[in-house]
Amino acid sequence: MRQVVLDTETTGINPLDGHRIIEIGCVEMVDRKLTGNNYHVYINPQREVEQEAIDVHGITNEFLADKPKFIDIAQGFIDYITGAQLVIHNAPFDVGFMDHEFRLAGRNLPITNDICTVLDTLELARKMRPGKKNNLDALCKAYHVDNGHRTFHGALLDSEILADVYLLMTGGQSALKLAHGDESENEDGETAIVRIKKQANLKIIYADADELAKHESYLDGIEKKSAPIWRKSS
Repeated sequence: MRQVVLDTETTGINPLDGHRIIEIGCVEMVDRKLTGNNYHVYINPQREVEQEAIDVHGITNEFLADKPKFIDIAQGFIDYITGAQLVIHNAPFDVGFMDHEFRLAGRNLPITNDICTVLDTLELARKMRPGKKNNLDALCKAYHVDNGHRTFHGALLDSEILADVYLLMTGGQSALKLAHGDESENEDGETAIVRIKKQANLKIIYADADELAKHESYLDGIEKKSAPIWRKSS
């Protein structure tokens, strides 16, 4: 199964007011595995970006001045998403903007539902977590996904974060905090996957002769009560 986790950034809230897409970020998953075949583009919207939007995503009019227009990237974008299930948080917003751009570009371009299926993770989260906050930041907290590097919204960054959240939401897994031997729970009492960062060149510390002797003495005490299986000869 091919899924594309997708997010957009825009000049404002409503395409009916003439607002346009300025960034598209996509993360590809095949059989729930991240492939690295991602898609990312900035777009010249041919209009001003509202200050309220800049405050959210940090993308300025000056930055977008030399970027391609949507009509220039439309076919490549369509080729990338065609046949996939799009995984989008608050899908009506992004799909509404995408379909608006397809119509403006002309060329008999399809609308999103003609070439993709769509899974709305906001709708999914509301069913799984009724009565709770289910924006992306809240879900990161609930599922222990690190989003500390997210100072601004960004389409590719948010897609990468949403991919992690989606896999955790739908994995059906409970993780253990092995260091403590108990289930990992967040503040809502839900189990979550704890990710352990790799550490290179770990130092190995071996027991010295005195520590080994004390260990054997401890096992001798146990053996008087019952023979431990780890001391039985093969």
